[in-house]
Amino acid sequence: MRRAEIDDADVLSRFARRTFSHTFAADNDPADMAAYLALAFSPERQRGELAEPRRTGLLAELDGALVGYAYLMSGTPHEAVVAAHPVQLERFYVDHAWHGRGVATALMEAVLCASREGGGDVLWLGVWERNARAIRFYARWGFAAVGTQTFMLGADPQRDAVMRRAL
Repeated sequence: MRRAEIDDADVLSRFARRTFSHTFAADNDPADMAAYLALAFSPERQRGELAEPRRTGLLAELDGALVGYAYLMSGTPHEAVVAAHPVQLERFYVDHAWHGRGVATALMEAVLCASREGGGDVLWLGVWERNARAIRFYARWGFAAVGTQTFMLGADPQRDAVMRRAL
């Protein structure tokens, strides 16, 4: 586990596109997927996000290969999240080949540690209401649903559950 640096943007861009596609492509319109992937995961966008002072990127690597990543963002929470020092878990993805092998557990432990070290008192996230596997995972880590929000995938407005847990 290590902190992401701006030099990781190209590798992270490719990994993020692949894992997001693997997770969501089968359930979404290809045009909406293509639009979102181009917007959210370009190398330039990753460089900009990694340079953001309020954002922390965490990379899970095995033998020099990226197998998972998470993005944290300090600051203003969703309206349903009450906290003095909220931290948003913006992204949390593990390569499909590594599901069920402990990578997600190690990455979540790193997320919780980094959130606490950054002074956070609540960790919150948005997760697609149709992503039952992720919702179960977050519930096992003590997250509870507190609201909903809209997530735009291309031109498709989708509903996310907003979940939170105390740190």
